[in-house]
Amino acid sequence: MSQAFLIRPIEPRDDADVAAIIRAVMPEFGADGPGFAIHDAEVDGMHAAYSRPRSAYFVVEVNGRVVGGGGVAPLENGDADVCELRKMYFLPVARGIGAGGAMMERCLDAARAHGFKRCYLETLTGMDAAQSLYRRSGFTTLCGPMGGTGHFSCDQFFIREL
Repeated sequence: MSQAFLIRPIEPRDDADVAAIIRAVMPEFGADGPGFAIHDAEVDGMHAAYSRPRSAYFVVEVNGRVVGGGGVAPLENGDADVCELRKMYFLPVARGIGAGGAMMERCLDAARAHGFKRCYLETLTGMDAAQSLYRRSGFTTLCGPMGGTGHFSCDQFFIREL
C-alpha cells in the first residue's frame, strides 16, 4: 500500500523545511558545487520567491511533515511563454509513493493557468529517477540550455509543450 501524501501551496512556515530539503537532496546527487540551484538566493525564502507573478510552489506532506516540493516560474532571460520547472526535490520518504507524478501534474496545471505554452527544466546526469519522471510526463530532451538560469553545472535539458 502506498503512503498517503498531501500537496499544497507553500506557506511562509515552510521556508526552513524546504531549504533543508533542497540542501539535503542536491548533495545526494553531487549537485552542491558552483552552478547549481542549491546556491540560489531564493532557497531561504521560497514562499516570497514564488509569490511573484506567474509563479507557484507546492510542498508535499507525509504525516504532517514537509518532505518535498516543486514549482514553476518564468524562465530567467527566456521567452515570455516559457516557464521553468524549478526546485523539485523529495526526501527519500517521499520517493516511490506517487508524489513526483502528482507534483508534476500540479506544477504543469499551474503553468497552464499562468498562461505558459512550454515548460523547460534543467537537471543533471545521474538523476535517473527524475529524468524518468520527466520523460513519462511528456518532456523531451534539448541539446543545450535555454534562458539564463545561472545553473551552468546542469548538463541535461528538457522541454514540454503545455
